[in-house]
Amino acid sequence: MTYATDLKPLGPVDTTVRKAQATLDELWAQTNVETRAYTGNMIALTVKKHLGRVQEALAGLEGRYAGRQIIGVMDGTDDLTVHAALVPQTGGLYVERLTLEASPEQLQGAILPLIRPATVNHVWWGADSRPEGTLLAELTEIADQVIVDSLTLDVPPSRHYALADLGWSRSAGWREALAQLFDSPDAARQLGRVTHLTVRHAGKKDLPARLFAGFIASTLGWSDLRDVEFKMGRCGRENGDLCGVELRGEGVTFSLKAEGGDIALAACHWDGTQRVSEVPVPSMTLAQGLARVMARPERGEVFERAWTLAKQTL
Repeated sequence: MTYATDLKPLGPVDTTVRKAQATLDELWAQTNVETRAYTGNMIALTVKKHLGRVQEALAGLEGRYAGRQIIGVMDGTDDLTVHAALVPQTGGLYVERLTLEASPEQLQGAILPLIRPATVNHVWWGADSRPEGTLLAELTEIADQVIVDSLTLDVPPSRHYALADLGWSRSAGWREALAQLFDSPDAARQLGRVTHLTVRHAGKKDLPARLFAGFIASTLGWSDLRDVEFKMGRCGRENGDLCGVELRGEGVTFSLKAEGGDIALAACHWDGTQRVSEVPVPSMTLAQGLARVMARPERGEVFERAWTLAKQTL
């Protein structure tokens, strides 16, 4: 992480694995920056189809989370190519970015020498396909944190590294807002009457909704999600983001529904009691989701219980 006086991107410059550090040093020399403070490594594995999305997300990170970004494009040509660049960040920061295009087998031997030692290693699987071969497995051996769509890839929580799921991270506002519905003792006493749950999500991607449902079900002490219904909603949010949730039982209803902007309408009803209010549930971009999991790694039992219940539904 280095504060820069010139916010122009420098590079990309074609180089090799062996010459990558020298190429970065040459780029740094153009900034007139005398000192550099190094933070962690972000190793993002993706394919050409999602490269633009991954680059955009990484461009939105602040340098304090990872001063070096290594992007491995797994469907590159047979000839390994390396592109080195310094990318400006918000607040006048530069981060180092090395983009490699090759096959997974070639990347396996090329990425490890580029990782800056003695720092935190974040590994992000930024592709929709399941990992094949040993590339991801080998990188998890040196990872402090693995960021994946854990249900799609069937990557279970581990004690070896902190598992971060972006869908789980981006539901944090909804989990906090739902907990607020039961802040009062009289509302909390109604939880035992809840027997059914409906979760609405934007677009076709329902995996974050399943994790959210797993969180609620495990909190209620349910052993499975057979009384949960998942529905597509229209709330103007990104594919996979939550649109609303409703907990109900005989004579009780608790709900959150996304309204315009970052507001959700909260409604509670039981035994003649009715409460309606607005609560903030801000949407979260991919870059914001990444920043959150990197700043606040979660290795909690709450996530593991939610993951286990959600996994049973797939």
